[in-house]
Order: sequence, then C-alpha cells, then structure tokens
Amino acid sequence: MAERVLVVDDDRGVREALAEYLETLEYSVTTAENGVDALKKYQHDNIDIILADLIMPDMDGMELLKRIRELNDDIIYLMITGHPSISTAVGSISLGADDYITKPFHLEEVKTRVAKAVEKRKLKGRLKTSQGLVWGLMLSIPLWLLLGIILVILLKG
Repeated sequence: MAERVLVVDDDRGVREALAEYLETLEYSVTTAENGVDALKKYQHDNIDIILADLIMPDMDGMELLKRIRELNDDIIYLMITGHPSISTAVGSISLGADDYITKPFHLEEVKTRVAKAVEKRKLKGRLKTSQGLVWGLMLSIPLWLLLGIILVILLKG
C-alpha cells in the first residue's frame, strides 16, 4: 500500500508540481494551501508523510508541525522553505521535523529525502518491535529460574 502524503504550500505551482511528481512515484497525494487547511485534511485522512512550506498565511509550517506532533509523534514531517537560515533549520528539527528542504529544490532531492525519512521511520518501528520482544522474553522467564540465577551468582561471588 502506498504511503499517503499531504503537500502543504501556499504557492499553487509548487504544491501541484510536488503532488504530480510524488504521484509518479506511486504515493497517494492530498494537497492543502495552508496550515489550517492541512490540519483539517490531516484529521480526516490517514496521512503518513507531510511536506509543508515554512512560511504560509493563517498558520505557518512551524505551528502546523507543533500541532501535528501533538496528535502524532510518528508521522514523517519534512519542512520546505524558500528562506533558509540556520535558525529555522534548527528550529524545525528541534520541533520534530524529520528533514529540511530548501527552495528551489530538485525533484530528485525530494524523492531522496522522502525515501530516507520513510526508511528511518521503518527502522525505528523495527527497533520498537525488537525491544518489545526482548521485554516479552524477559518477562516470560519464570521467577524461580531468575532467583536460581541470582543465587548462583551470589554464591560464586
């Protein structure tokens, strides 16, 4: 099943170009023209990835990122900006953006960054599953066996 992407940008040309390109990569794409519109669409659709412009009317990309993170800490969020600076890059990453893309961008760069973020999220999911299995195994060891192991360690020590 294809990941569902929400492209958020007040520039219609950028929004449509990104949407069309991502659809050629077999993503299911929804668009929004600002943060308010994006938040409404996010709450109605099951979104996996958000690509959002930093500077937009009504609700900017930083505020949208904060609100999305309150709802879902696992969603992939890529910040896009035509006004790059170290402070906005650091700010967006510290708020939980997975990556930061500057305009003008090459579509191949978008493809690479989205794919990298998706892979990172999958690895994080696998790690959580592995940790859960370890805890499950630890909890399934009978108490008498643990006490015996502790007793042997104490007697040898």
